[in-house]
Amino acid sequence: MKVQFPLSLKVACWLVLNLVLLAATAIGFLVIQGGLSWDALVAGAPGDRLHALSSAVVGEASAATDSGRDAVLARFSRAYGADFSIVQNHGRQLAGPVTALPKEVRQRIDEGPLQGPPGDGQLGPPPERDDDAEARPGPRPDSPGPAAREPEMEANRRRHGRFLVHAGSPAQWWLGFRAPFRRDGGFPIPATVVIRAHSFWSVILLLNLESWLLIGAVVVGLSVLFWLPLVRSITSQLRALSTATERIADGQFSTRVAPGRRDELGKLAESVNTMAARLDTLVNGQRRFLADIAHELGSPIGRLQVATEILEAQANPGLAEHVADVRDEVQHMAELVNELLAFTKAGMRPRDAEQSPVPIDALFNRVLTREDPQKRVRTVAGDKLRILGDEPLLARAVGNLVRNALRYAGDSGAITLSATRENGSVTISVDDEGPGVPAAALQRLGEPFYRPESARTRETGGVGLGLAIVRSSVAASGGQVKFSNRTPRGFRAEIKLKAAEM
Repeated sequence: MKVQFPLSLKVACWLVLNLVLLAATAIGFLVIQGGLSWDALVAGAPGDRLHALSSAVVGEASAATDSGRDAVLARFSRAYGADFSIVQNHGRQLAGPVTALPKEVRQRIDEGPLQGPPGDGQLGPPPERDDDAEARPGPRPDSPGPAAREPEMEANRRRHGRFLVHAGSPAQWWLGFRAPFRRDGGFPIPATVVIRAHSFWSVILLLNLESWLLIGAVVVGLSVLFWLPLVRSITSQLRALSTATERIADGQFSTRVAPGRRDELGKLAESVNTMAARLDTLVNGQRRFLADIAHELGSPIGRLQVATEILEAQANPGLAEHVADVRDEVQHMAELVNELLAFTKAGMRPRDAEQSPVPIDALFNRVLTREDPQKRVRTVAGDKLRILGDEPLLARAVGNLVRNALRYAGDSGAITLSATRENGSVTISVDDEGPGVPAAALQRLGEPFYRPESARTRETGGVGLGLAIVRSSVAASGGQVKFSNRTPRGFRAEIKLKAAEM
């Protein structure tokens, strides 16, 4: 089964969701503090810092001469990487480079009261004093106390004292902070310091938020580093378990998973190793049992073959047909015993035995000389290709594949025996143009005594050990076998083995 959604990807998604939740919590906190708008960025402490800077800019510009105000604003512009200018509320530009303000910026400058935020100075005449109220020890019953007025004053300061707008063509970032401007020490004029930033990163630098971004990046990095060892440990162990079980399913019962973990995955690894050991014992016992039976049956079947030949020569002609039937049955039994011997010999061959280089051209010549005397099979192989394996077992495996192709698809078209090298491996393919096999039977091909329904006949079906011998022989040489149907018709058998150096 192909993994469509790996566990590592699932864990990564959970990590991303965790970080998104943290980010949403932080954004929610900012929204509660300053509202759901760009103004929230300048409503808190970062905005206070920049508002104080704007007041300092206005202070220096107010103290300078008419010709020196632009120089003051140019100095601040160079220092902070943004364009500073002072604009009179409901009026003209007082200082700084001449800038065409977008409509959204002009609207934000015009709205709100004429005075600046608390602490910037009173722009109108002082309020009338209430001597009676001053004499009374407590607040008037119909007016809110100072504590009740603080939230309202803070909201008013955030709403009318500063703004952040993304507008213009091309779009730029505009920050505004109200500050009273005094010309020649006269009466304060309601004004706004307008800062034009060319990118959002410039806004971040102006508000001194890069440290917060760095902290966020550090939190994300630490979260990834915190999760990574756990994720890698789990996924690597699961990958090892998956590889081991696949090899065990292919009959490589000597496969083991490295122990060492003390959690549920370690327990699962121990169970897999125990299962592989028991399967190895069971299957090898069955193969030894089959080998013993086949060996013991060889002698009586041989004597039966000799007896049927004598009987056929001396029997009455009227019994010739019956004697021929007996001879065919005995011959079929002999073939079955020979296949059992070959199957058990290949399956019980030690997998760690030393492999020798086998030339592809010599292997193909040996197989085709025995299986295709009429030269119906076409061969395609690279020059001087060699593989590592057991030559007798590989010859039997390739011979069985060629024999099957000739038996089931010999009259349907060309049969090709080919070998190609890719990186460090060589793939031997047997292709025919026959009817193929049912798709449901592909996964079971190579099981002992299994034959597709279309092949279950005495004349063409064999005994169901041919492809099982192919799998066992190739596995003993450290290779793999794959069966597939071709398009639009035909069948392909592939043997993949390690390539030998030239």
